[in-house]
Amino acid sequence: MVWQGGPSTKEPRRLTNRQDQLPGAASIGGAVAPARSGGPTAGAIYPGSVTTEISGRSPGEAQGSDEGPSSGPVLRHSPLDGWHRDHGARMVPFGGWDMPLEFGTGTLAEHMACRRDAAIFDVSHLGTVRLVGPGARAALQRALTNDLGKVSPGRAQYSHLLDAEGSVLDDLIVWWVEEERFDVMPNASNTSRVLGAIGGNDVTADRAVLAVQGPRAREVLATVFPEAATVGHFRVQTLEWRGTPVLVGGTGYTGEDGVECAVPAGAATDLWEAIVTAGAVPAGLGARDTLRLEAGLPLHGHELGPGITPLEAGLSWVVAWDKPGGFTGREALLEQRQNGLLRVLRGIVGEGRQPLRAGYAVMAQGRAVGELTSGNFSPVLGCGIGMGFVPPDLPDAAPVGVAARGRDLPGYVKRLPFIKRGPTRL
Repeated sequence: MVWQGGPSTKEPRRLTNRQDQLPGAASIGGAVAPARSGGPTAGAIYPGSVTTEISGRSPGEAQGSDEGPSSGPVLRHSPLDGWHRDHGARMVPFGGWDMPLEFGTGTLAEHMACRRDAAIFDVSHLGTVRLVGPGARAALQRALTNDLGKVSPGRAQYSHLLDAEGSVLDDLIVWWVEEERFDVMPNASNTSRVLGAIGGNDVTADRAVLAVQGPRAREVLATVFPEAATVGHFRVQTLEWRGTPVLVGGTGYTGEDGVECAVPAGAATDLWEAIVTAGAVPAGLGARDTLRLEAGLPLHGHELGPGITPLEAGLSWVVAWDKPGGFTGREALLEQRQNGLLRVLRGIVGEGRQPLRAGYAVMAQGRAVGELTSGNFSPVLGCGIGMGFVPPDLPDAAPVGVAARGRDLPGYVKRLPFIKRGPTRL
């Protein structure tokens, strides 16, 4: 199939805050391997492996901005930080936190454990903003794009916070815990921004969040915390584990089934160890990023952010156009819907094992028609994959090239997701 269209003559707004790579993270997969203490030197080649270069939600958030006196960012630590270090995790600064990129088994093994079995991720760097009281629901309705009228207490909902121009300031999950209590989970680096927009209290430091994901996630969890294993997709329930209250949501960010458990900080290590002992493989943010990429899930700072609207990202279903009172950014989205989109988010599949990279140009008929916003090697598909914005008339399966540092890699367009497995976060 040959694409006959061309790029729009009107230049769309560009993403301006992309954070492509964690400090110290290099690629594995026909590129450069990470330097480890006592391990291989940087520059070694390991063909066919996944890249440990990750991009926020949950992996690809920007680095922290709280500056110390003279030694750079002051990083926050998960309640599980000690466990990670004791068990050989490779720690990196991320979203203002010091978080595990991978454990001793490596990103590829952790990725496949989640696809085939069960993995557990520490995602405590995600924020928790709690709204309580009779005005909580109304505050969220005014600020966010989705409509809480579609759900009820005991449910979770994916939504967006926009600016007046319709750009996505953050994408987040609302856990509607009780009639007048909502726990909102923004991306780590956006917690303060979300707090300023919706009010409430930042209770991030009070808890850890454990994400148990994979086709056997519920089976493994049931041996330790059977009540949590029964919480349904996008359901929310307050339970007890060994006398400790735990808020459990049927959510995740891997493209697999599973749950996320918000547990008081003091009990986090005990619950984590119990789930690991039951058979879940500890996994870092590197695997979480490759998993979400295969599932076609957007990442704030890459597929969402300044200059990017929900419509361009293929998330118009998150926009409740007719809810009473509207929401910030509605008029801009209405105008864009009326005028038509100049670009849309699509997947790009490479024909070889070379990992694709954010920032690579997408070429069609000898011209650059777009740019990748995320990219890596897909362990399941065995090839490079990426996401990026291209003209809306570029059809599915259209042949394209990817300009990779002087090389033209052949590929084709694919509607997302790249693979479809269990329930997804969205």
